[in-house]
Amino acid sequence: MASENLKEQLRSLRIERAAVEPAAPSPPRGRWRAGRLVSAGIIVALVAYVAYRWSFGAPLRVQGVHARVAHGRQATAGAVLSGAGYLITAEKYIAIGVRVPGRIDRFLVDEGDHVEPGQLLVQLDDRDYRAQVGRAEATLRLAQANRRLAEADRARMRTLFQQGVVSRQELDQAESRADVAAASVAQAENELTQARTNLDDTKLRSPVRGVVLAKLRGVGEIAVPGGFAGSGDLLRLADLSELRAEIDVSEADLANVRLGQDAEVVPDAYPQERFGAKVVKLYPQVNRQKGTLKVEVRIADPDTTLLPDMSVRVTFFAAPSSGAAEGRPSVLVPRAAVRSGPDGHYVWSVVRDRLVRKAVEVATDVGDEIPVSRGLEGDELLVVGPEGELREGRAVRVEK
Repeated sequence: MASENLKEQLRSLRIERAAVEPAAPSPPRGRWRAGRLVSAGIIVALVAYVAYRWSFGAPLRVQGVHARVAHGRQATAGAVLSGAGYLITAEKYIAIGVRVPGRIDRFLVDEGDHVEPGQLLVQLDDRDYRAQVGRAEATLRLAQANRRLAEADRARMRTLFQQGVVSRQELDQAESRADVAAASVAQAENELTQARTNLDDTKLRSPVRGVVLAKLRGVGEIAVPGGFAGSGDLLRLADLSELRAEIDVSEADLANVRLGQDAEVVPDAYPQERFGAKVVKLYPQVNRQKGTLKVEVRIADPDTTLLPDMSVRVTFFAAPSSGAAEGRPSVLVPRAAVRSGPDGHYVWSVVRDRLVRKAVEVATDVGDEIPVSRGLEGDELLVVGPEGELREGRAVRVEK
């Protein structure tokens, strides 16, 4: 009994830990709300940043070309036909060959060199021809000396015949010797002229202003005049005084082409360059196999960038309308810049490195450039590629 009472007394003196330790304080209500707001702000900022980078922040690389303002006939005529061709010269090609045989001593020009009329192109070995000139000069001096002797003998015979010292036959013989001597001088002069001409022909000169297209022989080879299929040619030139573009036009489009018609030539190598031209030649025969007619247009003002056989694009224009007299300008844009949608034609213009969609009205849909009658003022920077990922306000980086 005594031990039980002692246990009860000790149990009553025990202190519970939960009663001694204070309860953890609960966080303030305002701080909890601030944390939630910060987290929500971070999430919203991340979403906005991703949307900005997708829509505006990541510049899209595009190709751009400026619209241009055309005046005069181009502004009002409009294209009616366009096709691919190549450049030629009015006289086609000029083959330079030799008139006298000889070994090629040296070339003074190379492929691609521009030459002027009279410029020395090729020098042949002229030692034999200089020797021929020397022999002809000596022969002429001998003939002249014989003529002087024969003329003096004829003068004496005439005097003696008048005095009755010599016969008529002797006088006739003196007259004949003088005539033969004079003929020998004329023959020697012609031979000297021929020898000098042959010597001069060892120097081949350019007959026109042009460019050297090809060298057909090498130094040290023997050149002979003539030959089969131009085998005696040494050089091939092109006359650049008048450049033309040659194009095959389908029979179905012949009604759109006529002599004197305005055209435009755009070289494939320099698509930003444009040259005015006119139709100057319609060939008299249609190619039966291809069903086309060859047409030539003459370039009004060619420059040094144009070379024979260069690929070009030729656009033919219709006759000007009544607006041509008023001189109203027109805006021409590349075909690749004009797009079509449910609401009509439109272009993507770059304004301050952002895309702006502009609705336009086109006059015709022929050729590499399309005239725009409404929607553009000219000189706008237009997107020609790529096709996808274009939207209003999108940031772009233009590569011309």
